[in-house]
Amino acid sequence: MATPSDNHYLAGLDLTGRRVVVVGAGPVAQRRLPRLIKAGAAVEVIAPEATPAVESLADSGEITWSRREYRDGDLDDAWYAVAATSSDEVNAAVGAEAERHRVFCVRSDNATEGTAVTPAVAEHDGLLLGVLAGGKPRRSAGVRDAVLEAVQSGVIDEHPEPHVPGVALIGGGPGAPDLITVRGRRLLAKADVVLTDHLAPRELLEELGSHVEVIDVSKIPYGRSASQTVINETLIEKVRAGKFVARLKGGDPYLFGRGFEELLACAEAGVPVTVVPGITSAFSAPAMADVPVTHRGVAHEAVVVSGHVAPDDERSLVDWEALARLRGTLVLLMAVQRVEAFAEVLIKNGRPADTPVAVVQEATTGSQRSVKTTLAQVAEDVRTHDIKPPAVIVIGPVAGLKD
Repeated sequence: MATPSDNHYLAGLDLTGRRVVVVGAGPVAQRRLPRLIKAGAAVEVIAPEATPAVESLADSGEITWSRREYRDGDLDDAWYAVAATSSDEVNAAVGAEAERHRVFCVRSDNATEGTAVTPAVAEHDGLLLGVLAGGKPRRSAGVRDAVLEAVQSGVIDEHPEPHVPGVALIGGGPGAPDLITVRGRRLLAKADVVLTDHLAPRELLEELGSHVEVIDVSKIPYGRSASQTVINETLIEKVRAGKFVARLKGGDPYLFGRGFEELLACAEAGVPVTVVPGITSAFSAPAMADVPVTHRGVAHEAVVVSGHVAPDDERSLVDWEALARLRGTLVLLMAVQRVEAFAEVLIKNGRPADTPVAVVQEATTGSQRSVKTTLAQVAEDVRTHDIKPPAVIVIGPVAGLKD
């Protein structure tokens, strides 16, 4: 057998349709199988028992599972092998057969005894990144993660050419800068112009280059705001000037964020739009206050309601009487100013006055604070604690599961 070496040759193998044998079906094999399957390999797993996940792959036809012990000859016609059993002796036997057949083999128990090693791998937008560190898996994984994060965040630009003019409609998440999606952060880093509002994570703007034009189009509750028409016109104008524009919003752009209005305006003007969903505060804010919006045996529905108009406003599209009859969770957004009216109409139409309520202000930020109360008491407690927007109000038994 050849002398083990840490000086590996990194190569991309085309395994499409080629036989790959994985001996063992435990947690190690479970980690290795998905990428082999994605590579198009004809994977056969040989093991008397398997984890539920590996068994599921076999049941779905993504792999072939031979439910038995390994025996000599199992690597006939194989192009690649993985020895991933809990027995050093079996792994050594697989490695020895692979050596005789000139089949490259990964040894999960002792990487230096195999003829191949599995790199720390990640994928990003058509890139396949692989890192080897001379048999030091923690080091290779750490470097891989750092490179991946740099590429995803735009610190390393894998597409140095200018981005095609258009709009990226990005949900920035509930407030913390690291809760924006990977795709959102990558597209934000490529923007020539950023239209942002006061709910979008402010720290993300600090990462932008000095050449990026930042336009504040905030709609401040009960204060000054940019009209939607002006926002739409600005998006279209900047794209027609050859710019790639990021429209950075708080939460998710389609959940009471008027994002679809902006998409329709751009579509009518022939401007291409990429939509990037975001983490909505409707669910993340309660979670940060230890309130699940659903819970087995407690709430089988969660309804998200806009509170931007009062229950008796002719513009309201909400059936408050129907909501009052529900026993599950109501999540109210933009409802701080009118919380007393909402509580009154719910109680009037049958929601118990002692229904638990949680109010979470500025969730995921350093200014987060929350109040636990009841439907009858919520308006007074909001005033007492001087709760200000943005805040999420959760009404239902889930708000009282943990005090």
